[in-house]
Amino acid sequence: MTISTSALQQKNAKHLIQSFSDLSYINNPQETHIISRADGVYIYDNDGKKILDSMSGLWCVNMGYGQQSIIKAVNEQMKELVYYNNFFGSSHPSAIKLSEMIADITPEGMNKVYFCGSGSEANDTVVRLTRHYWAARGKPSKSVIISRTNAYHGSTMAGASLGGMSAMHAQGGLPIPDIEHVEQPYYYDACVEAGGKIDPDEFGLKVAQSLANKIDELGEDRVAAFIAEPIQGAGGVIIPPKTYWPAISKICKERDILLVADEVICGFGRTGEWFGSGHFNFEPDLMPFAKGVTSGYLPVGGVIVRDDIVDLLASANQEFAHGYTYSGHPACMAAAVANLELMESTNILHQVKNNTAPYLASKWKDLENHSLVGEARHLGMLAAIEIVEDKENCKRFENSAEIVGRCKNFCYENGIVMRAIKNKMVIAPPLICNNEHIDEIIEKVWKCLDLTAQSIK
Repeated sequence: MTISTSALQQKNAKHLIQSFSDLSYINNPQETHIISRADGVYIYDNDGKKILDSMSGLWCVNMGYGQQSIIKAVNEQMKELVYYNNFFGSSHPSAIKLSEMIADITPEGMNKVYFCGSGSEANDTVVRLTRHYWAARGKPSKSVIISRTNAYHGSTMAGASLGGMSAMHAQGGLPIPDIEHVEQPYYYDACVEAGGKIDPDEFGLKVAQSLANKIDELGEDRVAAFIAEPIQGAGGVIIPPKTYWPAISKICKERDILLVADEVICGFGRTGEWFGSGHFNFEPDLMPFAKGVTSGYLPVGGVIVRDDIVDLLASANQEFAHGYTYSGHPACMAAAVANLELMESTNILHQVKNNTAPYLASKWKDLENHSLVGEARHLGMLAAIEIVEDKENCKRFENSAEIVGRCKNFCYENGIVMRAIKNKMVIAPPLICNNEHIDEIIEKVWKCLDLTAQSIK
């Protein structure tokens, strides 16, 4: 028997605490969308409304919903070994197979993988691993990890501390000690401050220099690592200028600082490469990952670690006292193995890089012709539009958050999921989208922008 949407909303309000949600829904149950099923690139609410999921769930359902090969692989694994841990010298075939598959697609010299359950846990692991590494090298004072303002690295105590979002830091006594933040490479924001367009290459170098300045301020002997997403996702699909990553890489190498590429969103095909660092052609020392490794079918996170880091820790002949009950969970590993096999068999990276992403780029750029759009940026299957009052002078609305909130609501009403972030709307469509799906996205975005403009008038 199908439970009515109203009944589900009432039960939800009574018992469930939702993530990143205004808890006023407890008194206003009807505000909650109830999603009951999904197929391909579409989700369906409990009343049967068909909605194109242009956010891939939470940046994760890269291969779309309902892939039977993944579902079957999980089912078969659960018949064989439903659970065992990776603690105390134990392992199992599915974790071994996935680690080998991941090593086959990582940069040279990165063949070691630690598994956990999420991107947040992966970044907690990064904090402990980097500090443990420097202590093992006889430099325990190198404990500070530098991140960026407006970065997102998860919601756990360490992950949220690494992130540079002030609203998160205001809750729970964050950040934890020895976490510092530097400027983000948000080009359009700099244009807003300048009152017009500026040179992107000069800006990229200037922002990278803020890392060098922070290292000088703290002292090189105190800094363990710099962590950053190749493209900031939850910050608003912030794509750095082409000068940024080469300069960052050079600074880290010259100062003996570990470079951590947070690949939780960019990894596993989102940019048309296996990893976002591959697109920008820089070499990290550690790569936390999650989301796309299973296409969201089951929770898997992890950290890919450069071989020489693990070799040094192994030579110390000391236990790494860190782990999670569900690290390397057999059923989750099976989902990831099947997902990567599906990506290989469909040649999805080639499809994204050479067909889908260029088609999205050509259509997305046209959105700059809309009166509300100051910039329409894109890379791979990631895109954002800046909502502005004055395009020529890069001036935002004073009530930008309210306006993009309206736009988000118009999107849902018209059958598309977009994410509203402060003063911009963003998408991260499933990698399996075809050109017809992209046409549908663009058509609906235009319509919702028009509705938003009308609501302002």
